[in-house]
Amino acid sequence: MNPHSLSPIPSKLVRYQIEHTTDYIYQQAVTLQPHVVRLRPRSDGSQILHSFSITVVPQPKQQAQLVDLDGNSLVQLWFDSSPTESLVIRTVSDVETSRLNPFDYFLEPWAVSLPADYPASLLVQLQPYLLGQQPGYTSSIDPIAAQLAQDLWLQANGEPLTFLSLLNQHIYQDCQYTLRETGDPLPAGVTWKERSGSCRDFAVLFVEVCRAIGLAARFVSGYQEGDLDNPERHLHAWAEVYLPGGGWRGYDPTQGLAVADRHIALVASNSSRYAAPVAGSFTPSGVRSSMTYKLAIRPLP
Repeated sequence: MNPHSLSPIPSKLVRYQIEHTTDYIYQQAVTLQPHVVRLRPRSDGSQILHSFSITVVPQPKQQAQLVDLDGNSLVQLWFDSSPTESLVIRTVSDVETSRLNPFDYFLEPWAVSLPADYPASLLVQLQPYLLGQQPGYTSSIDPIAAQLAQDLWLQANGEPLTFLSLLNQHIYQDCQYTLRETGDPLPAGVTWKERSGSCRDFAVLFVEVCRAIGLAARFVSGYQEGDLDNPERHLHAWAEVYLPGGGWRGYDPTQGLAVADRHIALVASNSSRYAAPVAGSFTPSGVRSSMTYKLAIRPLP
């Protein structure tokens, strides 16, 4: 039984308006190939999307709303062959979050100790969220992450929620946060060895350590409310762990928090590659490009 579950805290809704503009500038005129935009907040049991709009310049010749393998809502863009030196994508979202208590569940009786022992039918569904993330490998767990998992497993006496709390706090307290706007996440072992990284590096590390102990985990891209007295905002990343009896539950090692109503999820995937906010290409491929963005997150009354 989860000792933190079913707390008598009443639920409430927190509503946000989010304006997000991304500008790509190209060194010379290019032809845009199809792009995927993953900036539509998801709508589920912990948050409700009231409205979403997207404006793209140059205007696509066609766009479509798609649902990917993880159930994320994506926008696919197709462009004509006209050359352009820029691409601007602006989204506006109105979304409510409602998970005030991140521990409002009971673990299944068979899931109260680690390593996790999922039933065969569930294990098949969770397999993509149990494989290692090492570059160039399909299933190998990073050995540094595996050692950290073993150390924390001993400290937690095999108790999954204690394990997750310890992992969250270890990354939060022992690693130095660095803002890195672009680039793939670092391998989990590199982040832990250097004790430094961005939010997406910490999320990948958290996911890898969970998978090393048999806990299904995935990478999440989204927003976080942040300091209301500071207008600067950035995209955020964290992890979700599948807890039988609780479903997918978020952990934010950048802040050392279990995810509640101050996070707004966009997409989640077994790989950070499929959670990138914008993905696409252009020709000729050797042209240099730069990216800037503006992000405003406003709580609504």
